[in-house]
Amino acid sequence: MPKRLSVDLDICYSCPECVIQCSYFYHPGNNGITELREKGTALTLCRHCERGSCVLSCPTDALERPEDGILRRHSMLCIKCHSCVIACPFGTLLEETVPFAVSACDVCVGRCDDDHAPTCVDTCPYNALRFEEVAEDLSEDRYLLRQHVVVHMTAWKRDVPVAG
Repeated sequence: MPKRLSVDLDICYSCPECVIQCSYFYHPGNNGITELREKGTALTLCRHCERGSCVLSCPTDALERPEDGILRRHSMLCIKCHSCVIACPFGTLLEETVPFAVSACDVCVGRCDDDHAPTCVDTCPYNALRFEEVAEDLSEDRYLLRQHVVVHMTAWKRDVPVAG
């Protein structure tokens, strides 16, 4: 099994401030974890409403909910008005998950291997990031975000009424 970047969002969101360093090649001031946090939150916490008020409130159509049901934000269309944050009745869209600065994470592919972890892992003082052999496991709240990224977050689960 290949090593992957493992992001524990439960820990990450409890951190007072993100202090990791990022070695994203195309933008030295980047913090790629911001992007992974946003996508991980959309995957695990978002209620995936049928007629999402966040999507309907967006004045630029920057939010969409495609066939797979996972909310996506198009950074180039987003004007950072935070209408979606205000419109979400469940409070799952947080201002910090809709960042003003566009960030990106390439998971240091080609710059790390089994012996060398990505820079963010080495600089995270809270152990929210690890570089390890890990697979998606829904029963453990671990979700494959990309080929090289797994996020862990205690997911919102819909209560299913018991017939009786």
